[in-house]
Amino acid sequence: MRRFLKTFLFVAVAAAVAPQSAMAAELVMFEQAGCAWCLRWNKEIGPAYPNTPEAKIAPLRRVDIHDPLPADLAGIRVERFTPTFVLVDNGKEIGRMRGYTGDQFFWFLLGEMLEKLNTPKAG
Repeated sequence: MRRFLKTFLFVAVAAAVAPQSAMAAELVMFEQAGCAWCLRWNKEIGPAYPNTPEAKIAPLRRVDIHDPLPADLAGIRVERFTPTFVLVDNGKEIGRMRGYTGDQFFWFLLGEMLEKLNTPKAG
């Protein structure tokens, strides 16, 4: 629970202080028709996601795995397993979550991925 609160506070503060123009991150949801887990995500998370602090940092972008990959995602590996969520920042993959097993697991893993956006890179 402590880690969840820490992640929630981090996301809330980051969303509040980051200028809108600096947020180039997005959460890409690779999906396909007939995917039962995609449907479950759409019911449990989909309606709320656009109104969350996480969406302010990484708006959702849906990509069907059977459609041609958009040019700006050319460096991102597409999997057959859906849904797959990929946090992308300026065309680079920051983190990946395969599947959907429930809302608590989703929010926890998304929080971990979002923390990587502000983690200094070792050089």
